[in-house]
Amino acid sequence: MLEIVPVPMLEQDRAAFADSCTRLRSLQPDYPRAYAVAAVAEEGRRRWWQLASGVRSGRIEIMYTRAIDDLGVPDRAADVVAMSLIHAIVGRVVALLVLEGRAWDPGLENLWIHNDSDGGIDWAGLADTRLRVLPGDPWANRPGVVTLPCEEALIVWLAHRCGAALTAVHERLDGCTGFGADRFWGMVGEAVLGASTHVPILARSTVSSITRTGGRPVPRRGQAFLDAMTARGLPVRQKGVA
Repeated sequence: MLEIVPVPMLEQDRAAFADSCTRLRSLQPDYPRAYAVAAVAEEGRRRWWQLASGVRSGRIEIMYTRAIDDLGVPDRAADVVAMSLIHAIVGRVVALLVLEGRAWDPGLENLWIHNDSDGGIDWAGLADTRLRVLPGDPWANRPGVVTLPCEEALIVWLAHRCGAALTAVHERLDGCTGFGADRFWGMVGEAVLGASTHVPILARSTVSSITRTGGRPVPRRGQAFLDAMTARGLPVRQKGVA
């Protein structure tokens, strides 16, 4: 598999992406990277790595080793690495799905990870910033987007892209930590529910960003996403996950 090198796009082709990321950054002004992602083509390459190449080259194992050094407890270290990667792949994009009915591509080849100075994940980015949007979206049929026919199609597509990336990550985690499938996919379910319930609360506190787009958060999209993941045979509805 060849690494996809970020290619600069025209400013107007990133307009929809920039619009959504501005809103995501506004959810937590003190932590603007909590949900937003970067256009990797606009960033320096220091501390950035493509998820696909990182999975193949042992980045996850390195993260786990560093986490053990920091925490001293293997199970806790495995949880920290898993939660960081799950949030990078699914937590951020589900926030956008709930908030705007849009999604970027979180696939292994498209998603990039940024490490802080301690080796932890503090940001994520995209090689291809095109958004998938719904008919009636203000950006539908404009540059920088792909317009899908309905919400179900968007959610099924997103579940496929997230599911493939998460499966690859889990396989590497399981190989180096013995991370069980039920435990991992239960954490994925909790991350989806967390974003689905927390993001609307944050959005209600940022009235200006809501009125600017005219949109309203739709928490049921998170449940629909879990249904789509379950339909793919991924056990995201474990005990304790609604």
